[in-house]
Amino acid sequence: MIESSTLTDAAERILRTAAAHQKAEAARNMAAAWRRGDIQAVGIGDPPDRPARPASPKLTRPGDMPRRRINRGTKGRIALLHALAHIELNAIDLAADIITRFAGTADLPRAFSDDWVGVADDEARHFRMLTDRLSNFDAAYGDLPAHDGLWEAATDTANDLLARLAVVPMVLEARGLDVTPAMIEKLEAVDDPESAAVLRVVLEEEIRHVGIGRHWFEFLCAQEGRPPVETFQTLVRRHFKGQVKAPFNLESRTAAGFDAAYYVPLAGG
Repeated sequence: MIESSTLTDAAERILRTAAAHQKAEAARNMAAAWRRGDIQAVGIGDPPDRPARPASPKLTRPGDMPRRRINRGTKGRIALLHALAHIELNAIDLAADIITRFAGTADLPRAFSDDWVGVADDEARHFRMLTDRLSNFDAAYGDLPAHDGLWEAATDTANDLLARLAVVPMVLEARGLDVTPAMIEKLEAVDDPESAAVLRVVLEEEIRHVGIGRHWFEFLCAQEGRPPVETFQTLVRRHFKGQVKAPFNLESRTAAGFDAAYYVPLAGG
């Protein structure tokens, strides 16, 4: 393990690591070192515009991805687990990027770094859980194509922390809260409780991630004297390329402290 002198240096190392499992390991090592006190200074980051990625999976446009069907065979479940592993790998990079790009700014307390280190650690663990489950089907991350639209949110919000928080945890991760329960039900319906159990862990911990994003969004709005709900809606309309979709998992969103007044007015079909 290569030691890092600052937290932002450790986060940047994650972004510059191409191999997927090594990226996850680097995130877990960063979290362990930060919590032990082996890394104490936050530092000032110099993140790359785009994270390093492995040679596979082949990345395509979101619209070119085949539709996944969960059935009693293994093909659909492999496709689902692979897609979710890809999301978690991107989530590792998104957490690392928010640390190295923003954590060293003067107006953010140390608790900001603590929270996003925890998120990076969780995402790395989720990636490993999903890839371990893939291995039970004699499959591996990289076997299937994956879409390349997930980093667009980071690119569009690279210079605005409020926008980053609005789009990534409060739109993209919150969408995961909405769709994951149905995936769990489908996996249980095809007698795959092991995969369903993995998704339950992911769902429960993503509630906390959405709550972290919401907390720091509201913290910054208070610092800057901005109304949080109106600011969120303006930033989402400006920076989010997709559509905020109903129906919403109101129970999980409420557990994250995420009030419906933020997102219901933005909802499409």
